[in-house]
Amino acid sequence: MEIDEAPQKVDIAARIVTPGTAITNDPAFMRGHGTFSEHDTIYSSVAGVVERINKLVSVRPLKQRYSGEVGDIIVGRITEVASKRWRVDVNSRQDGVLLLSSINLPGGIQRRKSESDELQMRTFFAEGDLVFAEVQSYFADGALSLHTRSIQYGKLRNGTLVTAFPQLVPRSRSHFHTLPCGVDVVLGVNGYIWVSKHVPAAKVEANAELIYSDKNEPISDDEREIIARVANCIQLLNRMYVKITDTSIIFAYEASVAHAVKDLLKHDVAVELAHDVMAYLEQQG
Repeated sequence: MEIDEAPQKVDIAARIVTPGTAITNDPAFMRGHGTFSEHDTIYSSVAGVVERINKLVSVRPLKQRYSGEVGDIIVGRITEVASKRWRVDVNSRQDGVLLLSSINLPGGIQRRKSESDELQMRTFFAEGDLVFAEVQSYFADGALSLHTRSIQYGKLRNGTLVTAFPQLVPRSRSHFHTLPCGVDVVLGVNGYIWVSKHVPAAKVEANAELIYSDKNEPISDDEREIIARVANCIQLLNRMYVKITDTSIIFAYEASVAHAVKDLLKHDVAVELAHDVMAYLEQQG
């Protein structure tokens, strides 16, 4: 795939290269991550998307594990309850760690955690629970240290989990969005995305016990269909390798209304909707 001086609009598949694919033999370009040079030609060393920043050519892998940064907003699943900590699957090379001292107690009480709190850890988070958290720091072994010391963080309920490529979820100022269709979406930068029924923040603030509740709110059939449609829209954006943001999800949802929910994952429908979303995003700049 030759890289010309002027960027060209290409098809989705045309931007994807496999290991060993020649990218360019122009000596003006420098090789970046995901490439190697041989006989004055730059080749791809991974399967991914060719990217160019000025004269630097790199290949962004199609699939890779999440590599966390401090301040990242993530969605994770509790895998183990240990001594004064929970282990959390964050779609990374190793599980993240949520310390007992890094959570809010029910009611927002601020005090030192005691032995009684340690005995009640499973009333806060148990194995299999999904949690909305923020990366606080790193441990010496590279594991992520998480915290939920905010009213917006905590246990996730009333919805479904969608898994996407982490590189498709960009870091932004806000990762919690309430869509016009009445659904809440948590875009975890680790590729775990939570789609759920909208629950007003005032209701949660008025009853802090809801942060650790295991019971879902009543969800009507119409709400279930909307949640399923949004989840399928995210899946088709992921399958077609389109950036997953609140803007792309909203446009994909609106464009998908003409199709049945179960048809959204059919290849021809997914390709059509993905092209429409990409054209819209390019138009928006």
